[in-house]
Amino acid sequence: MITVKDIEQKLFDWAPQELAAAWDNVGHLVGEQNAEVKKVLVSLDITEAVVREAIDFGADLIVAHHPVMNCKWHQVQHVRDDDAQGRMLIGMIRNGISAICMHTNLDAALGGVNDLLAQKLGLCDLEMLNEEKIGRIGTLKCELPLVEFTRFVIESLRCNGLRYTDSGKPVHRVAVGGGACSDYIDQAIALGCDTFVTSDIRYHEFLDTKELNLIDAGHYPTEQVVCPAIVNYLKEAYPELDIIHSTAHNREVIQYCI
Repeated sequence: MITVKDIEQKLFDWAPQELAAAWDNVGHLVGEQNAEVKKVLVSLDITEAVVREAIDFGADLIVAHHPVMNCKWHQVQHVRDDDAQGRMLIGMIRNGISAICMHTNLDAALGGVNDLLAQKLGLCDLEMLNEEKIGRIGTLKCELPLVEFTRFVIESLRCNGLRYTDSGKPVHRVAVGGGACSDYIDQAIALGCDTFVTSDIRYHEFLDTKELNLIDAGHYPTEQVVCPAIVNYLKEAYPELDIIHSTAHNREVIQYCI
């Protein structure tokens, strides 16, 4: 019998808990640790639609990147059916669905979010962007004009669009940070990058940064690259389980009007 606890440990083998930021909440967050698992749904986020999908699929477990609870931006103050988070938690518990969330530890892990993002964008000779192991730096095989590279980013990550600023430099040495990593702009500059691909960049950061090209490719597109890898990792470890990638939450939710 394969339990929730077994799968949590297998995921920690890939993305150790100690790699997570101090404020983060990772691991088994909902459900019984010794519950048997036969069906697993993998999603970047746990939303009401994802919980409905898990119920329809008969899932025993949702494995997600973003924590469903007790994270610094969305702490649990109550569990009630008159808000989305409460409905999600009530629905999961009523239907015996557990949740395991691998967040900043999976950002930092080898083969995790940032390695996969760098590889998706064709970067070679990867190195760490910072001591926290969040972010990567790599080089393109050949230098590209910025506009050509932005089109490549949109195609590679299936973005609905992106925001960027042009420093006047072609693209060759690139930093990437899946999700909101604009706090690391200074490190990217100090390490000689000409371009930084991340998300959730603030206005003043676009305004003040002159030393490199900034590309905001969106939170979902820069992190969604990890979900197929989670599916493959768990299928290889547990071929007897039925493991699928969410179809209820499989595209960017932000739309752009040009």
